Amino acid sequence: MVVSLACVGFFLVQRACPYTGGQDKTSLSAQPSALVPQGGHVTLRCYYRRGFNNFTNFTLYKDDRSHVPVFHSRIFHQSFLMGPVTPAHAGTYRCRGSYPHSPTEWSALSDPLAIRVTGVHRKPSLLALPGPLVKSGETVTLQCSSDTVFEHFFLQSEVTFKKSVHLVGELHGGGSQANYSMGPTTSALAGTYRCYGSVTHSPYVLSAPSDPLDIVITGIYKKPSLSAQPGPTVQAGENVTLSCSSRRSFDMYHLSREGETHELRLPAVPSVNGTFQADFPLGPVTHGGTYRCFASFRTAPYEWSVPSDPLHVSITGNPSSSWPSPTEPSSKTSIPRHLHVLIGTSVVMILFTIFFFLLHRWCSNKKNAAVMDQEPAGDRTVNREDPDEQDPQEVTYAQLDHRVLTQGKITCPSQRPRRPPTDTSVYTELPNAEPRSKVVFYP
Repeated sequence: MVVSLACVGFFLVQRACPYTGGQDKTSLSAQPSALVPQGGHVTLRCYYRRGFNNFTNFTLYKDDRSHVPVFHSRIFHQSFLMGPVTPAHAGTYRCRGSYPHSPTEWSALSDPLAIRVTGVHRKPSLLALPGPLVKSGETVTLQCSSDTVFEHFFLQSEVTFKKSVHLVGELHGGGSQANYSMGPTTSALAGTYRCYGSVTHSPYVLSAPSDPLDIVITGIYKKPSLSAQPGPTVQAGENVTLSCSSRRSFDMYHLSREGETHELRLPAVPSVNGTFQADFPLGPVTHGGTYRCFASFRTAPYEWSVPSDPLHVSITGNPSSSWPSPTEPSSKTSIPRHLHVLIGTSVVMILFTIFFFLLHRWCSNKKNAAVMDQEPAGDRTVNREDPDEQDPQEVTYAQLDHRVLTQGKITCPSQRPRRPPTDTSVYTELPNAEPRSKVVFYP
């Protein structure tokens, strides 16, 4: 009887109190990524490893027990959409689920999942040393650097790494830097990489991502061939086309020039001779260079073939004399233009000199006439008549004095040139008369 009551009590306790820490351990995932841009959204899924639908409900926990968001007292169904996220959402999360046949029985807690919020700090830079084209089997170093002091860097690749690679930042030139060495490289390391930075007091709050860096592994396939049309040696300004071809059905060809980081890419097309070929028109060339081409498939764009044999394009002749620029006239046409300009300038200067001389003479005559008008009245000789002219006009001249009034007639000279006068008359004022005012009357 006592044993029966104890069993019943134990059963009721098991039904009333949830059981945790069972053998089934849950997993927590983030879709589409655990790196969430500030203001974005992320979906958290809690599931048993053998499927998503083992649990009807699950509870989400945030390890740092921060105020935002609070999950400890909430139960979710299958998934939870979180967002818009803020720096307060950054941190590590765990979950546990309940079973459909036993709602009070809970699974063990999942492993922690780090949710990192990006875009809070300024982006760092990412470089590949010695370069992004890496021969299979060699080593490449990825270098994250920033002028901001970051104690942590995170290297991310959706293809290569399942999780972000944590790097410890070191002080460098007033900023910070971290290096990550990969090698010997294989095709599995090819892909696009980015890096982020963070500070110690908030390690899950990251910077904006660096610009993407494509790591290309070469030497995976046999090399194609590279040729030049009309040939590797051409006149300056002549059109040149480089052809990359192979008997293997590659999807894409990549043309690179020695000393330059970027490359040209064109899809491969079947040719009449049974090869797959791509033609790269360089146009009118003015500078030579050394070229190589690579081949790749569409399904593996960062896995390239062995480079073709180098092809050096040589330029002969003087580009400036053989192909004059349309904006720069040749020597034959520049001389007449300069002569025209010189002659036009000389004519303008001569005309300006003549005009200035005539203006100076006219001003001098005006000044002399004004001075003569202001001289004291004395002996004056006036033309009386001109046989070539009509009757001269007469001007009545009167001088008022307090005792004597004199009156005479003066003939106005003609404006046209005249011969020397033959008949003159002299007018003399009385010496003892002190004029007070003179009045000239004109008819």
